[in-house]
Amino acid sequence: MTTKTTQIPGHLTVRAARDLYLATNGFSMAEYSAAKFGFQLLGRTFQLPNPPARQAAIARHDLHHVLVGYGTDLAGESEIGAWELRSGCTTPFLYMINLVALLGGLFVAPLRVLRAWRRAKGCRTLYLDGLPYAEALELRVVDLRRRLGIPDAGIAAPAPTTGAAQAESAARS
Repeated sequence: MTTKTTQIPGHLTVRAARDLYLATNGFSMAEYSAAKFGFQLLGRTFQLPNPPARQAAIARHDLHHVLVGYGTDLAGESEIGAWELRSGCTTPFLYMINLVALLGGLFVAPLRVLRAWRRAKGCRTLYLDGLPYAEALELRVVDLRRRLGIPDAGIAAPAPTTGAAQAESAARS
């Protein structure tokens, strides 16, 4: 699966951004409470039971994708796993699933996972923050990012250009 997450503009409401994220990635809210969930690995789709612990976490996990900008491919899920681990897990399930994602990512995209870990410093997850989900949906993306210590453009935003490209960009401004 290739990553389909795009950089979400900060002026959108979190609800609109979530809906854009779900549509872009071919997901739906119905999957949050479904009896099983599917994921792709090595070109194959696997179905697993969707336990209550996952059902309780997945909606906020998806909002984290919206807020930080990491993709939904294997490397992106590893990045979000590293980010969530450092930014704050609150249950054994969250620690376990994010640790598995981080460890897997060290094999497929080690620099990206380490960068995600570093960029999580000073951030908080929605799990830790405790903001009710319904209230989070009514905020603007940029306001929720600020509340959680996430930069206004998200964390996975393209790195600033350097050298000649930066000078050219400055000259156009």
